[in-house]
Amino acid sequence: MSTKGREAAKIAAIIGGGAVVGAALGLLLAPKTGAETRRDVARYAKRAQVQATRFSRSVKSGVSTMVERSKALVNRDDHKEAA
Repeated sequence: MSTKGREAAKIAAIIGGGAVVGAALGLLLAPKTGAETRRDVARYAKRAQVQATRFSRSVKSGVSTMVERSKALVNRDDHKEAA
């Protein structure tokens, strides 16, 4: 993984972790009924699931691109050596 990819992954992890901590604190400190809190937790879980799915698709796409570029470089180098 490139340095830029590692940095992007770190930033995404920090943002995700901050969101989880913030949501947990908000739920614990909010003066709501149990039903409201459960509804909020369910909504938050659904949003987190959607975001995780989007992030995993993005990572998968990036890895696929990186693999294809690597294959192209290897093939190019093989053709140079054969010539």
